[in-house]
Amino acid sequence: MPVTDVTTDPEALTMTLTAEFAAPVERVWDAFTTPQQLERFWGPPGWPARFTEFDLSVGGRAQYRMTSPQGETSAGRWEFLAIDAPHRFEVLDAFANDDGDVLEGMPTMRMTFAFDATDAGTRMTSVTYFATLDALEQIIEFGAIEGSTAAMNQLDRVLEGLRAYGQGKGTQTELLDDTHVRITRLIEGPRDLVWRAHTEPELMKQWLLGPDGWIMSVCEIDQTPGGAYRYEWEPVGDTEGQAFGFDGVTLVSEAPRRAVTTEHMTGTDFPSTLNDLSLDEEDGATLITLLIEYPDKETRDMVLATGMTDGMETSYARLESTLVGV
Repeated sequence: MPVTDVTTDPEALTMTLTAEFAAPVERVWDAFTTPQQLERFWGPPGWPARFTEFDLSVGGRAQYRMTSPQGETSAGRWEFLAIDAPHRFEVLDAFANDDGDVLEGMPTMRMTFAFDATDAGTRMTSVTYFATLDALEQIIEFGAIEGSTAAMNQLDRVLEGLRAYGQGKGTQTELLDDTHVRITRLIEGPRDLVWRAHTEPELMKQWLLGPDGWIMSVCEIDQTPGGAYRYEWEPVGDTEGQAFGFDGVTLVSEAPRRAVTTEHMTGTDFPSTLNDLSLDEEDGATLITLLIEYPDKETRDMVLATGMTDGMETSYARLESTLVGV
């Protein structure tokens, strides 16, 4: 994990985060100052950031908004105070309201980002300066240490590049904690087409099938937040098995980059999962990232033991073949 240390100093009113990256200073600087790349890691998993403004100049501003899987939002803004490319920049960091103005009653912090060359790549040191001890304690209570660590630990795959990260590796499953699993798969094809393949029933029925010998017999989708969906599969020919399905509700829909839904096995009393799908495109390929939240560790382990990853890989391989003809 890139983050090596996070410390707070109540006397100096600071929080310092240190991270090590296996990439040159110029590459890390580029990731922090290009909004399309910054969006891939600035928000922690489940709270991706979207930058609506980014003026990298002294006195310029950056505006962003993070959205939770449940559709809750948290907005922020930077004002650039100093820039020394590619080694350092400094901002005033503030919470923002829906209009992008500083949110009253919330602390404003001064943040510095320094990038120093090491034998292995780059050491990034970020220091946040608080006006009062209450402000420092408030931000820590909000989960700043955990959130910042989780966000920065996503940067490695951005620096590596999506093809280097995912090409030829198939479907990858990572256990993030007892209830969260991250699944990734690189797909050859643009993001718009991959999004269509996840949201248009006629395309979904061509690839979202799991093992050979099954068909998707029902595919009903309402992409609007609050809208319901229903999928059903059944065996064909000599294939053994019982028909089954899933149903759920759309919580977030941001075409063509993100969709969050609940997922429940139809006709059972099994608890629902939360499925957070995001799509990132680079060099003609799209990285699918599916963050799944399970109700508990037991449910997580039970689902993974069914061979879910192998079944998803079979479907994703079909997806690539399907996109060729679209």
